[in-house]
Amino acid sequence: MSGSIARVSLGEREIILLGTAHISKESVQDVRDAIGSENPDRVCVEIDESRYKSLTQTDAWKNLNITQVLRQGKGFLLISNLVLASFQKRMGLDLGIKPGAEMIEAVKAAKESEIPFSLCDREIQTTLKRAWAKSGLFAKLKMLAVMLASIFSSQKLSEEEIEKLKKKNVLESALEEISEFLPSVKEVLIDERDIYLATRVYQSEGRKVLAVVGAGHVPGMLKRLHDLHEGKASEDISELDEVPKKRPIAKSLPWIVPVAILGAIVAGFIIRGSDVTLPHIYRWILINGTLSAIGALAALAHPLTIALAFVAAPFTSLVPVIGVGILAGILEGTLRKPRVRDFENLHEDIASFKGFFRNRFTHVLIVFMLSNIGSSIGTFIGGIPLFASLFG
Repeated sequence: MSGSIARVSLGEREIILLGTAHISKESVQDVRDAIGSENPDRVCVEIDESRYKSLTQTDAWKNLNITQVLRQGKGFLLISNLVLASFQKRMGLDLGIKPGAEMIEAVKAAKESEIPFSLCDREIQTTLKRAWAKSGLFAKLKMLAVMLASIFSSQKLSEEEIEKLKKKNVLESALEEISEFLPSVKEVLIDERDIYLATRVYQSEGRKVLAVVGAGHVPGMLKRLHDLHEGKASEDISELDEVPKKRPIAKSLPWIVPVAILGAIVAGFIIRGSDVTLPHIYRWILINGTLSAIGALAALAHPLTIALAFVAAPFTSLVPVIGVGILAGILEGTLRKPRVRDFENLHEDIASFKGFFRNRFTHVLIVFMLSNIGSSIGTFIGGIPLFASLFG
C-alpha cells in the first residue's frame, strides 16, 4: 500500500488516518485495500453532502436555475466552486482518474462490506463563504487572480509528481507557501478543516475507525485528536459552521464609492459650475459603461448584453444593491438559455478554457464576472478626473 497510514490509540479506541492524494489512481486502490485489511467499525470520509451528491448524482446541476443564483448574489461563490472543480478535473484528466474518486470508492467499499460510514467534511459552501468573509480586499483580489489564472492554466502533472504530494515535506512546504500568499484562505481551507475533520472523526461511533482524508490534513488531525482525547480541545465546532457577520464598517464599504462619486458631482456643480463638471460626468459615464461593455465583449456575450452592460454600468455603480454583472448575466441567460446538454456536459466542459465559454451555463457566469470587473475598473478610472476637477 502506497498511501500513508497513521494510527492513533485513544484508550479503548483506535483511529486510523489514511492519507491520500485526491487525483491518484493508487489512492483509489489504497482505500479499498485499507478497508478490506483493517475491517473497521466505521469509515469516515473527507467529503461533504453537497460534493458527494455532485459526484454521484450527475444530473443535480439540471435543477440549478442560473438566473436565480445571480439574483441571490451567489454568482462569485458558484464561480469559485466551479474553478476549484475545474483545476482538480484537469489534473485528474491528465492521469485518467476522476477527482474525488478515492472518497467515492471509500463509500462504495464501506457499503459493499456493510460498514457504517460518515461524510465528515464541512459543507463546501460554508468553507468558501468563510474564506471570502475572512479575506481583506487585497486577499480577495489575489483569490480572483488565482481563479482566473487557473482557468487559463495548462499545467500538467505526471502520476509520479502526484504521488510525491503524499510526502510530508512537500506538503508542508506547499502549505507554508499558501500561508504566506493567502494566510486567511489557508486558515479556512486547511487549519479549520483539520479541526473540523478531526472532531467529526473523534465523535463518530466505533472502537476502530478508518478515516480517509487528504494527506495534507493528517498532521493537523493527529495533533487535534490527541488534544481532544487529553481534554485540551473542545468538541464544540459549531462556530466553524457559521459565516462571520460583517462588521458595520464592512457593510458601509459598498456605499463609500457611490457616495463619494455623488458627492464629487454635487461639489463640482457648487464649486466649479456645470460647464466644468458636466464634461467630467459624461466622461465618467462613458468610461464606466465602455469598460463594462468591453468586459462583456471579452466574455463573448450577446450584442444586446454588451449594450445593456454599457447602459447599466454607470447606474449600478451608484446603487450597490445590484451589480451590472447580475443584469448582464440574467439577460445573457435569457437570450442564450442553458440547454440540457450544457448541464450534462458541465463536468467535462469545466476541464478546459474553451469549455467554460462553450457551455452556456458557465458562459453566463463569465459574462457576470467580466462585466462586473470592467465596471469596477471604470468607476475608479473615470472617478479620478472627476475628483481632480474639484481642485483644478
